[in-house]
Amino acid sequence: MISISSNLNLMIKATEKASKYLIRDFGEVEKLQVAKKGPHDFVTKTDKKVEKILIEELSRSKKNFSFITEESGKINNKDKENVWIIDPIDGTTNFLHGIPHFAICIALKSKDEIITGLIFDPIKDEMFFAEKDKGAFLNNQRLRVSNKNSINDCLFSSNQGGVKFINLNTRNSGSAALDLAYVASGRLDGFFQNKIKIWDVAAGSLMVKEAGGMVNDINKFDTNNINIRASSAAINSKMLENLNNF
Repeated sequence: MISISSNLNLMIKATEKASKYLIRDFGEVEKLQVAKKGPHDFVTKTDKKVEKILIEELSRSKKNFSFITEESGKINNKDKENVWIIDPIDGTTNFLHGIPHFAICIALKSKDEIITGLIFDPIKDEMFFAEKDKGAFLNNQRLRVSNKNSINDCLFSSNQGGVKFINLNTRNSGSAALDLAYVASGRLDGFFQNKIKIWDVAAGSLMVKEAGGMVNDINKFDTNNINIRASSAAINSKMLENLNNF
């Protein structure tokens, strides 16, 4: 058994509780596809409901920690050095269309450094997590980034903007958090995106590093406008060469 911190244990329990509502609501989405109004309002409510549960659960034993969340923005409490960063549904568009590829994301930032990250895919029951200097894991199995050396053999993920001008094999999965988790687990070789939010990449950036990969310094950017470059160490320089104009 691996040893995890009390903070990570709290994150896991909060996520498991919130995910029950997420799974239940995802089951309703298909029924809503045929409604004239569409499922947009329903999904917005799910987003807010999941976030509310996460905030309540995390606040039970860490009453003073602050928050940065997708729905509520910044919530400043007494402790401003320890901040929970939350995305209740990363991959909302997938969720909205009944595509089972989305995740709950929580990261803990302490003194401007991400020290704990969790990405949970409730449909596939895959719990990715990492703690600083302790490694990255998927359901208690240690993760390592891929070790491919040839960039032509690699698969990358990104958003659509600018990708058509880049000579790399890319996909757009609709969930940046899961893309980063997949880089950490070696399923993908790299991930790059511009103008992305902190809650989409906070947990995953730590995960990639703890799995032996490389990530640029996201602290240099505004929290709402991050350019991220993450990959295995083996192909990092080759990926960056290809991204000169991205």
